[in-house]
Amino acid sequence: MPDQLPEIELEDRGSKGRYLLRGPDGAEAEMTFTKIGEHQIIIDHTDVPDAFRGQGAGLRLVTRAVEDARAAGKKIIPLCPFANAQFRRHKEWADVLKQ
Repeated sequence: MPDQLPEIELEDRGSKGRYLLRGPDGAEAEMTFTKIGEHQIIIDHTDVPDAFRGQGAGLRLVTRAVEDARAAGKKIIPLCPFANAQFRRHKEWADVLKQ
């Protein structure tokens, strides 16, 4: 049985922030975002190092952003190519996608 995946951390720095997964070896998978006003965020970048490959880390980061946006009544603009591809795959996220 693989080790339990680490919890996703949220670092909020005012107008910017990131969701973060820390690996046991110090590796960090992250997805950065920028807030646009009170009701929108732009996902600008997702970085998943090799230590996290094949574990669904990037998808977990985007999913967490979707859950948080849904809970807060926000819309997401996925400028990051990875996040954009995930939104195309997950039609159930349409409610938080900025059209």
